Amino acid sequence: MSDELKRASAEAALEEVRSGMKLGIGTGSTAEFFVRALAEKVAGGLDVIGVPTSERTAALCKELGVPLTTLDETPELDLTIDGADELDAALQLIKGGGAALLREKIVAAASARMVVIADESKVVETLGRFPLPIEVMPFGLESTRRAVVKAADALSMSGEVKLRLNADNAPLVTDGGHYILDGRWGQIPDAVALADRLAAIPGVVEHGLFIGLAKAAYVAGPAGVRKISPAAA
Repeated sequence: MSDELKRASAEAALEEVRSGMKLGIGTGSTAEFFVRALAEKVAGGLDVIGVPTSERTAALCKELGVPLTTLDETPELDLTIDGADELDAALQLIKGGGAALLREKIVAAASARMVVIADESKVVETLGRFPLPIEVMPFGLESTRRAVVKAADALSMSGEVKLRLNADNAPLVTDGGHYILDGRWGQIPDAVALADRLAAIPGVVEHGLFIGLAKAAYVAGPAGVRKISPAAA
């Protein structure tokens, strides 16, 4: 059922896409459904060009014939469509489960609009059930990890902050050559305050809190797809 819902939200978001658009194309399982649906439209004559948010997405776009560019060649985009690991009623997001959060945020920030695609299991009252990914420099890792813990402690958030490992039990390395720390706090009562504190830590490259970026979301459930926005939530 989950794949069906992901596909439904991805296909519904295609109504945002117009010929001539410069698109940011997200990463993750829901975003892959969007790429496949977009590729069908491109094959039918839709004229778009995309900036992928990961090497994985780039490979899929190339395989399916979606034309690509880069932010250096096309620094301003019309629209980014991407998934989320969590979203709340204000369309604050947690992203980075696929370790692409840095490129995802750069692309989203370069876009006039960001639209989220998700199934209803990703909608939460308070962010934090999904561990918060934090992209960090390998240099000074333990010092940075402790600074992240202190930042959470200052907001009365308790939990573990752990290095993400890959299947070989070695540190997962992002497309940018960084590591990921996952903050497992259960709840993030003040996402803005946490985002500010994390951004002030020198070893933190970027965090997975996307605040004020998403303008709408297509959320799929058993009853269908609903479009939500911060104003309507």
